[in-house]
Amino acid sequence: MSSIITLHSGRVLLCFFLFMTLLWWQPLSVWASDWIKVAAVYAKSGEAAEDNLELFEAVRFATEQVNAQGGLHGKKIKLLEYDNHSTPIQSLLAAKKAVKDDVLAVIGASWSSHSLAMAPYLQKMQVPMIAPDSTHPDVTNAGDFIFRACFTDDFQGKALAKFAREDLEADTAVIVQNITSDYSIGLTKVFMQQFTARGGKVTAVLNYKSDRVDFKGVLMPLVQQMPDVLFVPGHAESGYVVRQAQEMGIQAKLLGGDGWPYRQFYANGGRDLQEGYYSAHWNKALDTEKTRDFISQYKKIYEVTDFASISYDASMILFDAIRRAKSLDRQAIRDALATTRNFEGVTGKITMDDNGDPIKQVVMMKITEGRPVLLKTVQPD
Repeated sequence: MSSIITLHSGRVLLCFFLFMTLLWWQPLSVWASDWIKVAAVYAKSGEAAEDNLELFEAVRFATEQVNAQGGLHGKKIKLLEYDNHSTPIQSLLAAKKAVKDDVLAVIGASWSSHSLAMAPYLQKMQVPMIAPDSTHPDVTNAGDFIFRACFTDDFQGKALAKFAREDLEADTAVIVQNITSDYSIGLTKVFMQQFTARGGKVTAVLNYKSDRVDFKGVLMPLVQQMPDVLFVPGHAESGYVVRQAQEMGIQAKLLGGDGWPYRQFYANGGRDLQEGYYSAHWNKALDTEKTRDFISQYKKIYEVTDFASISYDASMILFDAIRRAKSLDRQAIRDALATTRNFEGVTGKITMDDNGDPIKQVVMMKITEGRPVLLKTVQPD
């Protein structure tokens, strides 16, 4: 009898040991069941770090808002931040770290070249990704798990070309592009096609590479050419370009894309610009209830900026999809993102198309003596 009891006790202990072993080797998500882990992938170091700080701030703000309201599905959001070091390869490595850390979804990146590096891997791993301001058309072409919160360069480039021809009455244009930036190259291509299709002529395309700060040699041909418009589809370095063009006496009207309205653009020379124009995702002068509410709450903690609004919207679109999803798995989140309809964002009403791109407006801005003001909005066709 004692041997039977001993045998039975041994089996119980063995089963208990096996149960605890299996429990120990479960994924971290089992232990962290009170949290929904979401990644934010932006730059904390390198040339994009100054620009990307406001994007990190906006994701933190959105996360804190949702958590203060009780979280999602009874769980709080745990935001994991990853530094992509301002390079495509480090963006890919950051995405791999996020997947290893078992995040439910990824917010980011910002620069198109960074998102283009991440998207194919996250698609392969079937992890939903939403980029706030990566406008290159190919970003969402990576697959059906990839989304964005911003308009694309196809729409932006068309709006800018139309604005140059009709509002600025430009017949000729010269483009200064960053040949190490997928964003700059892509927007240059669309603008050229659309400007030419509307009867304009692009007389030259001048090239430069990232990290350049002295553009006088690049701009020298313009002293003789004097086009009607100088189109500068860059990021913060565009501030150097427009300031130096102005110092050289170049009379062309200066035009940029959504890469301009970063803090660093103005620090690099944008604040010295007498007159210029650019496209944007949002401006605090937009008279909407969402804009007023966002500004009143956000300014208590952070500086209100154009890019804070689009990073906030990207976060809230994702959180709204998680809220609507029937279960907390990546496929369900992807399906909910794909069915986003008439989402009331700070940057406007947002509906996702079949490619994961939002159908939304472009905001046109005018800079006068270094101060940007809202000029008009351009609605999608």
